[in-house]
Amino acid sequence: MKTNEELQKDVQDAIKWEPLLNAAEIGVTTKDGIVTLTGVVDNYSKKLQAEEAARNVAGVTAVVEKIKIEFGKTDKKQDSEIATAVLNAFKWNLQVPNDKVKVKVEDGWVTLDGVLEWNYQREEAGATISDLIGVKGVTNNIKLRSDTHDEIEKDGIESALARNWSLNNQDIQVKVSVNKVTLTGVVSSWYQRAEAERIAFNSPGVWTVNNELEVEYNYSLVD
Repeated sequence: MKTNEELQKDVQDAIKWEPLLNAAEIGVTTKDGIVTLTGVVDNYSKKLQAEEAARNVAGVTAVVEKIKIEFGKTDKKQDSEIATAVLNAFKWNLQVPNDKVKVKVEDGWVTLDGVLEWNYQREEAGATISDLIGVKGVTNNIKLRSDTHDEIEKDGIESALARNWSLNNQDIQVKVSVNKVTLTGVVSSWYQRAEAERIAFNSPGVWTVNNELEVEYNYSLVD
């Protein structure tokens, strides 16, 4: 059983473990499994890493992220400069079909649109620009469309979930409707929830994954 103070320390330790993060920059408060992150960092990638580190701590049921990004004078960029940097980053990444991704930048916030065939391409597009100087955030609106038009194999997704070491004993139900997969049930960590979604997206023909998995722990928090 974890107290709020124990959970707070676990999250703080997880953040300290990330090599790019300075724990002094990020404040952590906890209440009944809900973690709130505050503070100031100097790039978007650090903001993502702090949130991911907190989510992966056992006992965390939700993360409220209030971290702000403040750039130094030399790191401030015009939107046109950021847009150019994003397009150039895509050109150098062979996993991102840059001619199929549309980019909009507004006050440092990057919005990606377009249609790609695979989820790994969609994720790579977002990850590629998270470290770019001047980027305050990314909204990834890229949709998925498979040229193969394969029929989604429900049994294949269930087998893939069962093969995964972190998911083989979890209560996960898979529902398939045309090109959409819905995951329901209960898992015991945010990592398992994200991993189940990643596996479902890897199935041919999947355009959308509706992840309704609930995160529950086999112990309760105490004061």
